This record gives sequence, C-alpha cells and structure tokens, in this order.
Amino acid sequence: MTLCKFILGISVWLGVASSQAAEPLERHQAHAVMMIGSITSGANRSRIPQLKPLPYQLLRSHNLLRVQLRENARRRSGLSPVLAGQQSELEIPNLKLYRTRIAKTLVMAVISLCVSALAFWLWLTQPAQLAGARRDTLYLLMGVNALAWAIGVSEAIIETPLLPWPWWGVFSMGAYVAWATFTFLFCHQVLRPVPQRGWALAAVCLASGILSVYLALRSGEIWGWQVLSTWLGALALWSVAYVMWYIRRTWVERNTAGQADRLVICGAMMLAVMAGLRELLVVSPSSNFYDESSVIQYTSLLFGMAFVFIVANRFRTASEQSRDLTHHLALRVAEREKDLAISYGEMEQLAREQSSTAERVRILRDLHDGVGSHISTAIRQLESGQSRPGEVLQTLRDSLDQLKLSIDAINLPAGDINALLANIRYRLEPRFLACNIPWHWSVHVLEPVIRLDASAMRQLQFMLFEALSNVLQHAQASVLQIAASPLSSQGKGVLLQMIDNGLGFDLAHVQRRGLQSMHDRAHAIGVTLNLTSVPGRTVVEIRIE
Repeated sequence: MTLCKFILGISVWLGVASSQAAEPLERHQAHAVMMIGSITSGANRSRIPQLKPLPYQLLRSHNLLRVQLRENARRRSGLSPVLAGQQSELEIPNLKLYRTRIAKTLVMAVISLCVSALAFWLWLTQPAQLAGARRDTLYLLMGVNALAWAIGVSEAIIETPLLPWPWWGVFSMGAYVAWATFTFLFCHQVLRPVPQRGWALAAVCLASGILSVYLALRSGEIWGWQVLSTWLGALALWSVAYVMWYIRRTWVERNTAGQADRLVICGAMMLAVMAGLRELLVVSPSSNFYDESSVIQYTSLLFGMAFVFIVANRFRTASEQSRDLTHHLALRVAEREKDLAISYGEMEQLAREQSSTAERVRILRDLHDGVGSHISTAIRQLESGQSRPGEVLQTLRDSLDQLKLSIDAINLPAGDINALLANIRYRLEPRFLACNIPWHWSVHVLEPVIRLDASAMRQLQFMLFEALSNVLQHAQASVLQIAASPLSSQGKGVLLQMIDNGLGFDLAHVQRRGLQSMHDRAHAIGVTLNLTSVPGRTVVEIRIE
C-alpha cells in the first residue's frame, strides 16, 4: 500500500439544520502542523461530507497532524466523527450515505410540491356555485402546509444560502413552524370549520414560533435556545393534548358524515406523535446522530397521503351522489313523461272535440250567413207580393248553390287554388250556361299557396261565389271570363280575375252588403281585392301573395 493512496478524510454532518465555519481554519507550521482546508463563508458545508487529501510527503512518523475545526453555534451546528484513512475506506461509505440522504430529501420535497400543487389547483378551480359561496378552505390549508414542508426540507440540499444569516436560518426553520401551524388548521378543518378564535390562535403560534427561532439564531446564546426549546416543548404538549381531544371528538361524532376522513387524520396524527417520541427518546440521545435514521422527516407524507385519501373519498362520494341524482332525475323524468303523455292525450282529445265543435259552428255560420240569408230573402220576396217568380227562383238557386259549395269546402285541399276553381266551375257553370252566359276559362297550373289553410280557402270560396252571384243577378252580361295565373315568373303567388261585359256599376255610390262582405273576407285572409267597373267591363281582381 503506497503512501500516495493514504489521505485524511474529514466529514462533517448535521442531521437537522445547517452549519458553517465562522472563520478559516488556522495553519500552524511548527512541528508539522498543517492546514487541512478552508471553508468559504456562506456555504453550508455541514450538509456535505468533506474529503481533504493529505500530501504523502507529510505522512512521516515524526510529523504531528493537528486538525482544528470551528463551528458557528448560531447555526445549530453538529459534527460527525472525524475519520482518517484510505480514500477507498472513507469516500465510498460517506458519499453513499450522503447520496441516500439527499435522495430521500429530494423525494420528500418533490412529493410535497406535488401535493401542494394539487391542493392549490383544487382550491383555484372550484366552480362558483351559488351567490356567496366560498372555496373550500381545506384545499388552501393543505397547499400552504405542503409548500412549507417542501421549503423546509429543501434547505438540506441548498449549499449556498439564498439570504444572509440569520435570515436564511429563520426562513428555513420558519417553514417548519408554518408547517406545524397549518397542520393543526388542516386537521381541525377536516373535523369542522376552523372558528375565528382558531385562526387567532394559529396566528399567535406562527408569530411566536418565528420570533423564538429568530431570537435563538440571532443571539446564539443559551437563553435564546432556551426560548426556542420552551416553545418547542409547549408545542409538543399542545400536540399531544390536541391529538387526544381530536380522537375523542372523532369517537363522539362517529356516526356523522365524514367519519372516514376524520379516522385517517387521527391515524396520521398518532403516527406523527409516535415519530416525535422516537426522535426524542432514540435519535436525539444517540452519540452517532449522523448515522441514526430519523423518521420525523416523513410525517408530512402522512398528512399528504391523508389529504389524497380525503380528495379521493370526496370524489367517490360525489360520484355516488351524482349517480343517485341521475337515477332520481331519470325516475322523475319518466314520471313526468308519463304525466305529459296522459296530458297530451287529454289535450289531443280536447283538441279533436274543439275542432269538431269549431267545424260544426263554422257550418252553422255558413248556413246562416249564406243559405239562411238567401232563404230569408226568398221569404221576404214572397211575402212582399211584388217580386217576380223568376227573382224568387234565382234566390233559391243561389241558396242551393251556396249550400253545395259549403259542403264541398269540407274536403277542399288547403292552398290548392286549381281545386277551388274546378269545384266552383263544376257547381256554377251549368247555371250560367242556362242563362246564356258562357264562361271563357283561362286558368294556368298554379303552385299551392301554403299559407292558405282550410279556413282561408273557405273565405276565398265565399268571395268568388259572391262575385259570380253578382254577375248572375245584376250584371246582365253575355260573357264571363275567369283567369288565374302566377304573379311572378318563379310561380309564386296567384292572380285571380273575373271579367264580365255587363252593365257595370258606380263604385262610389253602390251600397251592397255582398261587396262589403268581400272586402272583409279579403282583409281577414290577407289578400288584395281590387274592383273596377265601367259600362261593358267589370273586373274583380284578387291578388294572393
């Protein structure tokens, strides 16, 4: 074994916080006393094993090696054993242990950050429900809780502090204080909403804890650390008392909603208390604290897993409620559909009855206004004794024609002008021919006018019948022309014209109830009626658009 392989290794480790040499190590040249190395101010060298090579020329039997280390008490520093030996004996075990600790720290920091991100995301994405509704505080508390723990444990892997001392120590230790405070708030929020005095107590706990940390690190004196130790002791006693109270309340409220969430929190708190007792009784008194495994650092994961369980349990409960609500709504919809089907059936039956009643009323009105009116006229003509038999016969024939047209209107296709004209021609042309009034028929094939329903078609039929009746009774015409053509080249609309070569009449002075009835019916169905009359030519024009 050659001397060049022999080195002196120094590893310095603190398991709970950072430390740093306040001044460079002194170098003594008398009697082969050497400088082992210097530690740059501002670095957390206590977190990383330090291996210092020793020149083999100094490894002689008459040389005295003196190692001087200085640590800053304000930084809660602690030292691992100083070892000397070959590189293969010192470097590999110490670096392996260091890497294991760093890996654990990274894993815990990453998990805490993931839990914090999940909690903040759930808190921020909660939909605004009813007016005045607020986001669930539970998610916000866990988000701050997990973030504080991630900041606290990450201090172990940061070699160069981000703030000057002692603010860096206050920041890192204050993160643990914040974690403890928000852990109580989170646990209480699971049990019931945190009251106003609970928030005030948490604020006092957080402020007093950070102040205790600042006094201890700033002063570096025993009294400062006694203040911090007193605060930690009070926190420990409070933790035990609170856990016992929490378990009792969970048992009392065991049959209420959220029991599973409270049981999980109870389990997490009991495991955390057990970890704290182990830290107090086993790890702290150990002389080999550097190698002793601490489990208190994993307590945050317990509450993180409890939070994930609560979120999953809430999601499961919400899914079950959604399924139940969907099933309930489906049943309600089925019932409503059944009720609506019955109501629709009743309404349909009522509509049929109303339609039949309306049709009967229409027929009676048409008989009264048309047939009844003509029969009444014939009766008055006979009673007066002044009418000729031919006039009475003409009135009775008009009454019969109108009766037939009223019956034909029952099956008249809606909007079909060609069918309407054909029906009128079939019923009335024989009477005109008997009176030596031939028809000149000029009717094109017309597109149905969709907007003219059965009622409108009957109104139009009465208008045409009235115009033809006037020609037959009053015009003394020898020729009648009936024309029907589309209004536009696209076949839209209809233009109806009835032209006779009779005596004509003065539109300004004529007063006939039939003409007024034609105007009223035209207005009712939305068509345009135009009348022009001069001796030898009378035109009745109906424009249907």
